[in-house]
Amino acid sequence: MNRKYCLMLVLLSFFAIPAFAATCESLATLQLADTTITSAQQVAAGAFVPPGAGAPPASVKNLPAFCRVMATIKPASDSDIKVEVWLPLAGWNGKYRGHGNGGFAGQILYPSMAVAIAEGYATASTDTGHSGSPIEASWALGHPDKIVDFGWRAVHEMTVKAKAIIQAFYGEPAKQSYFSGCSNGGRQALMEAQRFPQDYDGIIAGAPANYWTKVFAAFIWNMQATQATPESYIGVKKIPAIGAAVAAACDMNDGVKDGVLNDPRECRFDPKALLCKQGDADSCLTAPQVTALKKIYDGPVDSRGKQMFPGFLPGGEEGGGGWATWISMGPGKDWQGLFATGFFNNMITSKSKNKGPLDLKTINVETAVKLADEQQARTFNAVDPNLKPFMARGGKLIVYHGWSDAALPPQGAVNYFNSVEAALGQSATASFMRLYMAPGVQHCAGGPGPNSFGQFAPAGDAQHDINQALEQWVEKGAAPDKLIATRNVREPEQAEGEGSSSEHAKPAKMTRPLCPYPQSAKYKGSGDTNDAANFECVKGK
Repeated sequence: MNRKYCLMLVLLSFFAIPAFAATCESLATLQLADTTITSAQQVAAGAFVPPGAGAPPASVKNLPAFCRVMATIKPASDSDIKVEVWLPLAGWNGKYRGHGNGGFAGQILYPSMAVAIAEGYATASTDTGHSGSPIEASWALGHPDKIVDFGWRAVHEMTVKAKAIIQAFYGEPAKQSYFSGCSNGGRQALMEAQRFPQDYDGIIAGAPANYWTKVFAAFIWNMQATQATPESYIGVKKIPAIGAAVAAACDMNDGVKDGVLNDPRECRFDPKALLCKQGDADSCLTAPQVTALKKIYDGPVDSRGKQMFPGFLPGGEEGGGGWATWISMGPGKDWQGLFATGFFNNMITSKSKNKGPLDLKTINVETAVKLADEQQARTFNAVDPNLKPFMARGGKLIVYHGWSDAALPPQGAVNYFNSVEAALGQSATASFMRLYMAPGVQHCAGGPGPNSFGQFAPAGDAQHDINQALEQWVEKGAAPDKLIATRNVREPEQAEGEGSSSEHAKPAKMTRPLCPYPQSAKYKGSGDTNDAANFECVKGK
């Protein structure tokens, strides 16, 4: 072998190894404010196994090699914020992506981080300061610092520290920073845009729980409506009859019979149509159940009859992510009740003499909201319409919400978008913000409509992938127009809901455009109704 050839091999080997500013292991000694780096270790390609029992999700298998940094951040005396930052050892795309948490958080989002690292992003996630199930909140009782960490501080701290770690490892900052979250993660996303406009260049807020205290008013309202009497509760066996009656009344409102309500606000379904003629059966509703159903659709009102927050719209009743989980699992078992109880029992202090937990079955909803607003609105509500600082620095924001969401009233996303337009003007809002309302989509994903548009796993180009659409907007100034959503035939073991990966299922069954609000998709009148090409975006009513 001649010397010239050997020299070429040496040079090729040198340039194949990234020249980082620091080794992965040396990051363990990095000094950051209020932060202890507990571990910094290389993870070999395909070697990562997330902690915990059970088979790992598909997204964490066969990952490329990366540097895994684990840290604990303590910005307050009772803080204990766990953060992980993952850094690609090769092929870093120069970008950073942070992830939001659903529910009451309590977990590092390994599946989301895995998707990001596989695409070449440096990425981070946090448990927001406590460990536990996302539907459980006992950790908050007597821990005001932890409540603040969960409410807004942990995600910001994660972001600042992740950026510093990226800078230390690669010797340069991330060129762009992105954040994506759904549900509480959507609330976190809007909180970042409102409080810390410098943190991210592009933000995706899915099904945001940003009207936090008002959302819990709706939960209490539904609990009281369905538990007013033993006969009021609408059990799971009644849900198919409700779904069928809604479809019969409203499915053809948009001119297409497909089991999807294009805009459920136009549905004029009257629950009285399901009143049992005699006795009771799964195919009909008793008079107390009719009353309860009407209240769920109408939403909570105050003592003067004024709307406190929107109700839940027709069309999202059936399916695994529908009412069976959120409203009708059983008294004390449905998720709306669990979340409301967790919040009010652990984060809100009663003003009664005995200071015991609030009785959510009997408390006046207006009183409950007043207590929540007085004590925690500042911590949780991400409703400030003044996004001018975020807009001024070039930030871009995409909000999406499923019209069939049974967890959070979808009208809330519309209300927030309208408030931003009212504050900044239509033209200014259009320069940095988009809202996509997704027909037939339940909470974050799932539902009878086209429910996959890249929100949890790559879906290809910017027209089919909401993350790619955001990046095109931030990096190339190409403002997104319509997105194409897909409904796939899922593999038997896949489950719908927040964090599902239906993008990897079998070939497409239905595609439909998602139009920037206030536009909506309208059938052109001919062609396959399962093909997005046969729909156009038109101004909504």
